[in-house]
Amino acid sequence: MASHPTVFERQPPPDALVAAALAETEHRVFWLDDARGLSHAALDGQLEADLTVVGGGYCGLWTAVLAKRRDPSARVVLVEAETLGWAASGRNGGFAEASLTHGAENGLSRWPDEYETLERLGAENLDAIERDVVDLGMDCQFERNGTLSVAYDPHQVRWLQDETHGVYLDEAAVRAEIDSPIYRAGRWSKDDCALVHPARLVHELARVAVDLGVQIHEHSAVTALDSGRAGPVVVRTARGSVRSATVALATNVYRPLLRRTRLSTIPVYDYVLMTEPLDATQRAAVGWKNRQGVADLANQFHYSRPTQDQRILYGGYDAIYHPGRKVLPEYEDRDSSYRRLAAHFLTTFPQLEGLRFSHRWAGPIDTSTQFCAFHGLARRGRVAYAAGFTGLGVAATRFAAEVMLDRLEGADTERTRLAMVRKKPLPFPPEPIATVGIKATTWSLDRADHQEGHRNLLLRTLDRLGLGFDS
Repeated sequence: MASHPTVFERQPPPDALVAAALAETEHRVFWLDDARGLSHAALDGQLEADLTVVGGGYCGLWTAVLAKRRDPSARVVLVEAETLGWAASGRNGGFAEASLTHGAENGLSRWPDEYETLERLGAENLDAIERDVVDLGMDCQFERNGTLSVAYDPHQVRWLQDETHGVYLDEAAVRAEIDSPIYRAGRWSKDDCALVHPARLVHELARVAVDLGVQIHEHSAVTALDSGRAGPVVVRTARGSVRSATVALATNVYRPLLRRTRLSTIPVYDYVLMTEPLDATQRAAVGWKNRQGVADLANQFHYSRPTQDQRILYGGYDAIYHPGRKVLPEYEDRDSSYRRLAAHFLTTFPQLEGLRFSHRWAGPIDTSTQFCAFHGLARRGRVAYAAGFTGLGVAATRFAAEVMLDRLEGADTERTRLAMVRKKPLPFPPEPIATVGIKATTWSLDRADHQEGHRNLLLRTLDRLGLGFDS
């Protein structure tokens, strides 16, 4: 099949414009710079608890908050290896999506019999987050304006026309929303996504947790998880320990404390740029008055969104896996990825020539083969875990927290009966097979984007095996 260059290859900006846009960019996470939370002392000594939560991102914080709301008398301790929100919860794009399955296609292909239930539960979960934001006075810049899916190639237009969810926008209508010369069509799903300030959401969850009586300790990496056949579980750190009846593990992409889950995820690095604030003329040139989150339909897709201080976040496309499942700071500053993103941004918004990027950053996504979170129990029902959110954890982590608490209580609920919750994803193969397979898959996804979306034999085989993979 003939290969077709994408619009980013047909209409690249001059290299000098890309270099100028990146000239003053700092390698720092904008969200973490923009919102500072309270610090919490490291664990020092021995504690007793009813529940110990490991991990201070969204999943861990929601678990702690919801546990105290279920039982205000419960002794809840949360330990975090670095600082709250330091990892994915402070680095993401701030898209709180209702979907628990990473979209309809993925959900329908894996759990067709319960997909309607999963859609309802996802919508109820996002509604619950919105209520919590209001009722708990959480200042996290929550804006429920939906998502605009955009097409820039003819085959993507056909995909949007075939969908039924949301409002279809032809070229004139989509450009009336956001004026990009490469947008050929769009579909606006108005109620299934909210934008948040990621770091503020972390800090507000921590504030609520502390107000409820949760004891939080930062800089307290867990070194061991000890348990006998019965009795309490001991969570150990370098300077202390917590002895508790139950434990919830919310460690995301980082090395699992349970051996059984060590092949269940791989770290895939995602890269992001943030512009300086747009002036009034620049804002008028783009439009975007309805402030939707935006994503295109390519396998190697981009996502973008406005901030409340009039910046534009632009990320995605490259999804980089490093052999050996390694998570290292040096992987975060990848010049070629930032240059590519800047070039694609200027192709998308040529009217913003001269705008500079203030921040660049990256972080690893905990990717699973089912392309959304998985759930489990260990140590005779005393340890629950959730991971593998695959870039869709801003809202889904609250649902995962409810699942973990249900299971630790031994409760039989609609959530715990879900096949999505009960069934484990296929593991990734060990090295070096994993690296070879991931590189072949990434190459195939790129070829599909250059061949009007047609998937080759490898991708079709992975689809049949349920081994989802995307950029």
